Amino acid sequence: MAARAARAARARRDVYWFGDGVADGSKEDKELLGGKGANLAEMSRMGLPVPPGFTITTEVCTDFLAEKGVFSASVRKQVAAALVKVERSIGKKFADADDPLLVSVRSGARVSMPGMMDTVLNLGLNHKTVEGLAAKSGNRRFAWDAYRRFVQMYSDVVLGVGAVDGELHDPFTMALEALKNRVGVEEDTELSAADLERLVGEFKRIVFDRTGEPFPDDPQEQLWGAIEAVFRSWNNDRAIAYRQMEGISSSWGTAVSVVAMVYGNLGKTSGTGVAFTRDPATGEKRFYGEYLIDAQGEDVVAGIRTPLPIASLEKTLPKAWRELQRIQKLLEKHYRDMQDLEFTIQEGRLYMLQCRSGKRTGFAAVQIATDMVREKLITRDEALLRVDPEGLNQLLRPVFDPKELDVARAKGRLLTKGLNAGPGAATGRIVFSPEAAERRAAEHPEPVILARIETSPEDIKGMQASVGILTARGGMTSHAALVARQMGLVCVAGAGEIEIDYARRCMTAGGRVIEEGEWVSLDGNTGEVYQGLVNTQPSAVIEHLFAAETKPARKATKHAPATGIVKAFLTLMKWADEVRELGVRTNADQPDQCETAIAFGAEGIGLTRTEHMFFGDEKIEAVREMILAEDQEAREEALARILPLQREDFEGIFMEMGQRPVTIRTLDPPLHEFLPMEEEAQRELAKAMGVPFKRLHAKVEYLSELNPMLGHRGCRLGIAHPEITRCQVRALFEAACRVAKRTGRKPRPEVMIPLVGTVRELELQAMVVREEAAAVCKRLEIDIPYLLGTMIELPRACLVADKIAAVADFFSFGTNDLTQTTYGISRDDAGKFIPAYMENEIFDHDPFAQLDQVGVGRLMHIACHEGRQVKPDLKLGICGEHGGDPSSIDFCHRLGLEYVSCSPYRVPIARLAAAQAALRHGPKGGDVEDRRRSTATRGLRH
Repeated sequence: MAARAARAARARRDVYWFGDGVADGSKEDKELLGGKGANLAEMSRMGLPVPPGFTITTEVCTDFLAEKGVFSASVRKQVAAALVKVERSIGKKFADADDPLLVSVRSGARVSMPGMMDTVLNLGLNHKTVEGLAAKSGNRRFAWDAYRRFVQMYSDVVLGVGAVDGELHDPFTMALEALKNRVGVEEDTELSAADLERLVGEFKRIVFDRTGEPFPDDPQEQLWGAIEAVFRSWNNDRAIAYRQMEGISSSWGTAVSVVAMVYGNLGKTSGTGVAFTRDPATGEKRFYGEYLIDAQGEDVVAGIRTPLPIASLEKTLPKAWRELQRIQKLLEKHYRDMQDLEFTIQEGRLYMLQCRSGKRTGFAAVQIATDMVREKLITRDEALLRVDPEGLNQLLRPVFDPKELDVARAKGRLLTKGLNAGPGAATGRIVFSPEAAERRAAEHPEPVILARIETSPEDIKGMQASVGILTARGGMTSHAALVARQMGLVCVAGAGEIEIDYARRCMTAGGRVIEEGEWVSLDGNTGEVYQGLVNTQPSAVIEHLFAAETKPARKATKHAPATGIVKAFLTLMKWADEVRELGVRTNADQPDQCETAIAFGAEGIGLTRTEHMFFGDEKIEAVREMILAEDQEAREEALARILPLQREDFEGIFMEMGQRPVTIRTLDPPLHEFLPMEEEAQRELAKAMGVPFKRLHAKVEYLSELNPMLGHRGCRLGIAHPEITRCQVRALFEAACRVAKRTGRKPRPEVMIPLVGTVRELELQAMVVREEAAAVCKRLEIDIPYLLGTMIELPRACLVADKIAAVADFFSFGTNDLTQTTYGISRDDAGKFIPAYMENEIFDHDPFAQLDQVGVGRLMHIACHEGRQVKPDLKLGICGEHGGDPSSIDFCHRLGLEYVSCSPYRVPIARLAAAQAALRHGPKGGDVEDRRRSTATRGLRH
């Protein structure tokens, strides 16, 4: 109440006028007037032909929703006064039976949310005003067409009359189709005035039958009903889902613009359309759009009729075309961005109903940004800020042929939809085991899709043999998603509707049984899964970087000339590298992944997971021998077999990385993950290894843990079995020495000890590392400089970072586990409830996909501050999956980290996001505490 009184005391303006070449607001008022209202005001100020109207602010929306649907007397008074002003401007009166003013009531948030909220057109019609409209226009059919549109739209938006269970369409659409069938016409425009009058009567009967109330005839009641409905639409299901997807705050609210109607359905000299000042798909500088003659706006958007290409308007209505050309060029120059326009032509006269920065593909975003710099419309810095880093995915991934997708949907081949965990498009023969994936990939030239209930590290070879991964369980940071992104694979995870039967080698989805060997197609950009083959095409960027190879594991070409989108991409990346302060590394475990990452611009490796090197046939046998060893002597014999194999892996990585830094994590997962869990597989392994089944089974049972994520893993494993750490360090430094002698360039290894929670743990492992490194370098007579640090992934490590920093040369934040241990949430199980948490606004986002800057970020800040108090030159980085997330990268810049590390295919995204952070915040390492407080509602609500 006190807040309301304070606002009233300063006579808050709730309604803003626009029209007749003037406006109360401008394009700078989007937070208050929404994008639509602010841009209508701006176009009016520019003297463009905008119908007069007024905008009710977002503050009124938030008050209305907070007050449970009550408008203040002040708001009602301001709306009434603004409506009178519209009447004077247009020369018509609202609710006048002889010459009625009709209005549209339109939503408009501060950012574009196309189609997510509601709009009502032709408001103000009733049984009297429709006759006045017919008489004044001299077109009875037009008047009744406007009336039937109004009743249908108002009934849906305001009265909630729509399709019910068992109905494929809303009752109004069914009534319209039934009428057209009765009179024998195909198009709405072929219905007569008498037909439409009968249809309005039928629509009103539907409303009475469904609601028990007559359709409202009072225009004032209609107006306030529409305003209320549009405000309430801020919280409809699709708006909430869109806000969650786009990270839009629920507190913003929407504005409502009430605009005098202009009519595109007045005959052959009238029409309506939507256009873009450039092609929103490709970025090409050409006027792009569609229109319809004798139609209203929803006809174009809803696809009720097939629209015409905008270029044909030049012949149909040449005067309106010339004016539209003038205005579109003027608006793009004024806003200095590609514009999305809505217009209506009423009896040859053009009216602008909306302009906004147009939604565009990643391809178009890059092309438009670089073109506009060349055209001197914007600066390089502005160009960098214009491109959504996530949009770069579209430039790097194979894509489905859009025509083929349309055919697949039309034929009902869409099976299910999961999480779009690994972007791109992939088609292949489906298999249900990693062994089958390897076998089929080796025996057949056709690509393979691996479908699993969930994946484990043991599936790595099968995953590598596949072009796409489909899982029934798991989230955006599940094992499948993490590895798929690193390997550049398409991945759809957590498709809970599919049922996989390993025994029968099939899956059930969408009521259909898909047998092993059938074709399926995964759209990693949308999470959709299709039955059958859908052809893909490689992106132009990949073709340039990797000589048109579909798998970028092969040698990149450096000779293909850069043209078109490729040139634009390379230009944007060059600008980003000139601006950013954060280094960008990659997470890579194999030489081919290193080669891929370097091609994408990685400056080093931030994480090599050594356990992923152990899953080759010969390697896994030696690892299992080591695990099953009964004493240290037997264990060291097995490790002696592992050493040359791991040394070869390290040599391959060092050769690819040259003198770039390479951070190598010692063994992290618990040992039971290297042994099969199923009894049948254990019996097969026991037979192959020549050991009794009971002994192997007992070892598996002994090693199994109730909570392995918090169990015997990481540095705990190295402390219990220092010979494991010693073997890995020996292999690492022998490889570094060999490469240095072979090439004359010394590698730059950084040894990282995982899961440290106390300084003593790091001291014990550091002792092993330093002793073994010194021994190898002495024996091979070459000195290899290196760093020794730790992965900060436990809250306690953050709180005692000053102690740990005394031993460590660097900290690398493992934010996957740090998030798990901070929240007490398993990331592999979080998918069961995180959607509900987001729906209930406990979380604004999935904390495993986007860093929790308030909680986890606070721990990181403590660790950075405490660590650098002890060691000012302590190197700081991040190697969790958050290292490829733009908002998390922004936080890392402000925190003062030296680098982020991410999957190879996210390296360009990280480079651009790091540049944007530098442009937004200046030099890295500002006062993150102040910024943390200003973003305290992100992630976890208080």
